[in-house]
Amino acid sequence: MIAYLDASALVKRHIAEPGSKETIELAAAAEVVATSLVTRAEVAAALAKAVSAGLLSATDARGAQRAFVREWQDLARIPMTEALAARAESLVWSHALRGYDAVQLASALTWQESLGTPITLATFDRQLWEAGRQAGLLTWPDTLDD
Repeated sequence: MIAYLDASALVKRHIAEPGSKETIELAAAAEVVATSLVTRAEVAAALAKAVSAGLLSATDARGAQRAFVREWQDLARIPMTEALAARAESLVWSHALRGYDAVQLASALTWQESLGTPITLATFDRQLWEAGRQAGLLTWPDTLDD
């Protein structure tokens, strides 16, 4: 299996929350794990938001950020290009996505097309998960709780 993890999935590899164990197992079972280049900023933003919301201590968040940065080189990274931005722009309209979610979907679709084989989009973002299914990607987890 080839996996594409968005920021919501990658964060679960570094902080304990529902779905963390399963996400770690998914990534370990994958032949290759990829993400968008913008995920680096998204993960940092998610960790900083968790600190400001009082869900995570600054020390724990910084530790999670350092662990993520160490892992970064092991991930296949889909670069942000003009073509990818244009594709994301189109996906915003066709799937009513937020900007970075559209970039994540465009990245996953572009990677799948370049590989010529199905990939699995791992996300815990309901809108992105549904858009991925509609766009023809395999999505993980199989279901998302509301």
